[in-house]
Amino acid sequence: MTSGGTESILLAVKTSRDYMRSKKGITKPEMIIPESAHSAYDKAAQYFNIKLWRVPVNKNFVADVKGIKQRINRNTILIVGSAPGFPHGIIDPIEELGELASSYGICLHVDLCLGGFVLPFARKLGYPLPPFDFSVKGVTSISSDVHKYGLAPKGTSIVLYRNREIRKHQFVAVITEWSGGLYVSPTMAGSRPGGLIAGAWAAMMSLGLNGYLENTRQIMEVAKKIQKGIEEIPQLFIVGKPHMTVIAFGSNVLDIFEVNDIMSSKGWHLNALQRPNSLHICVTLQHVTVFEDFLNDLKDSVKIVKENPGPIDGGKAPIYGAAGRCRTEEWCGICWWNSWMALAR
Repeated sequence: MTSGGTESILLAVKTSRDYMRSKKGITKPEMIIPESAHSAYDKAAQYFNIKLWRVPVNKNFVADVKGIKQRINRNTILIVGSAPGFPHGIIDPIEELGELASSYGICLHVDLCLGGFVLPFARKLGYPLPPFDFSVKGVTSISSDVHKYGLAPKGTSIVLYRNREIRKHQFVAVITEWSGGLYVSPTMAGSRPGGLIAGAWAAMMSLGLNGYLENTRQIMEVAKKIQKGIEEIPQLFIVGKPHMTVIAFGSNVLDIFEVNDIMSSKGWHLNALQRPNSLHICVTLQHVTVFEDFLNDLKDSVKIVKENPGPIDGGKAPIYGAAGRCRTEEWCGICWWNSWMALAR
């Protein structure tokens, strides 16, 4: 058990690196991820000295298997898929990625942090979903957050491995080198609060299978209603074909970040995305009784921006739109880095 999805991904990457070093002798590791994959992989690449290849998604906003295959070489240790991806709520083609991983003898991590406590139950409820778990040959590790739809206390996630042979590379053991005695640690943190683990156990025991099924039924139904409502707003479009409870939407005729500012002023705080510029709503139980209010406010916000385009006082539209207007990705990165460093002084 870990402190969250980022740590679960960090551990899966570290474990894959060490496993592939043991298995193939790879000392200059590389990993390949779709551009929709979580930024925790960028952190892992920096932490563990792994070269990172980020491959554009295809026209359906899922991992481009052919593009990933083209990047595989003798130093590749890991490829990645999400179920679903954080930006757009779309499941990557895990079966195809599994075939690729198996054929090249490399690791495949599935980021199930967002979908781990929804997708299995949605499948039981009859929703047609592509395979995403260890039933897929080639999947070597999976991460899933209990503190999201599992409704456990914040700071609880899990990372799973196909077998013990892979998992053992997650552990750090100092047996004879330290004068302080034996030291074995399974996660990034040396000391971990037992209360969070107990809280996760209590949440799962309290809800049980039937509780998670009922929660999933409600939020999946509301997500479909919200998606349908957004599709009926002429100025907006849905990004891809969402599989779950995350719905991303953009506009070809309005500044979607200006819409976001208006929605924020109405009390709706959405995630701002890029490539393409868009917003997303992550539907939870809190939205079940207010989804009609959300759609009405969204229609009104679109109308306001259509009639009076331009940023509002105190709005963040100019900030969110800045990335798309940077001359180069490197220049944009430098600007953001300097901004954060200025705040940290």
